Amino acid sequence: MTLPRDFFARDTLTVAKELLGIRLVSHVDDVETSGLIVETEAYLGPVDPAAHSYKGRTERVRALYAGKGLAYIYLIYGMYWCLNFSAGATDSPDCVLIRALEPVSGMDIMARRRKTDKITNLCSGPGKLCAALGVTRELYGVKLYDPSSPLTLEPGMTGFEVKALPRVGIDYAGDAKNWPWNFTVDGNKYVSKRP
Repeated sequence: MTLPRDFFARDTLTVAKELLGIRLVSHVDDVETSGLIVETEAYLGPVDPAAHSYKGRTERVRALYAGKGLAYIYLIYGMYWCLNFSAGATDSPDCVLIRALEPVSGMDIMARRRKTDKITNLCSGPGKLCAALGVTRELYGVKLYDPSSPLTLEPGMTGFEVKALPRVGIDYAGDAKNWPWNFTVDGNKYVSKRP
């Protein structure tokens, strides 16, 4: 059962926490790969200096203004794709970055795409999980709540503790770099490494 659109149209911090344990499924190149979301980060649009939408509407962030539950995908360092989901109140261009997954299915395909057979390294970072799942800019704007989408979200694991930490790699964002909006499944070995 795919998560409904209403799941995303709520407080963004709540969405970021409740995405933990959810199974992200990719159907790219006619193959399925999937993993349980074990790390997320929230970005709260106009009140958050770390958010891409902080300075307003641009072509880059158009998915954040087009509705909730859409894939917002961008390139970092000129080489790594990052996957976010639009979320939050109707009039706020918020999103949740998916930072790490615990691989569940298609691990042989993930390993081939990532050129590694170390399972804990397949999806332990935003660029790594996009490479493993075959996520590129081609999927920008897809509806995560649509069962026919190449990216869908399904119920996954429960019964874990959520840990909140400062977000990663946003030293440019002033005091916002210390906001505890990075959420992980506490103790999970698949989360990204912190600097």
